[in-house]
Amino acid sequence: MSASTTIDWSTSKTLTDVSIGDLLPAIDIDITLQRLVMEAAANRDLSLIHHDKSVAQATGAPDAYANTFFLYGMIERLVRQWGGVNIFIRKIGPLRMNSFNCVGDSLSFNGKVKDINVDEKTVTLSTWVANADKVSVTADVKVIFAS
Repeated sequence: MSASTTIDWSTSKTLTDVSIGDLLPAIDIDITLQRLVMEAAANRDLSLIHHDKSVAQATGAPDAYANTFFLYGMIERLVRQWGGVNIFIRKIGPLRMNSFNCVGDSLSFNGKVKDINVDEKTVTLSTWVANADKVSVTADVKVIFAS
């Protein structure tokens, strides 16, 4: 792990640290066949479309592509890195996949504070995945703050 990917888990946001419109620090990641194979093995989504180019192409995709578990996992990582250890993710979704995220693509996971409910101590985040010149995935995330 390089210094740029080291995460400081000693701090955590509180509800007073958050304002509508705040941007979450983006996470950039390249989609490689090795990453897809490792991810498929970890979550047991062994569908060939996620690691076999010819099968993926037969379904209309340009190459093997990331599965839903990968996208949920990266969105969770984005939110946890932003909020720290004292937040709880109540819900991710609805998640909308607009296009494939294939081998060779460079993805950028992004987020923005959409709404704050002080009485419930919740924040709704709007998240999206930028893939080249398009948004390939969108999802709202509802977060609860412990304090």
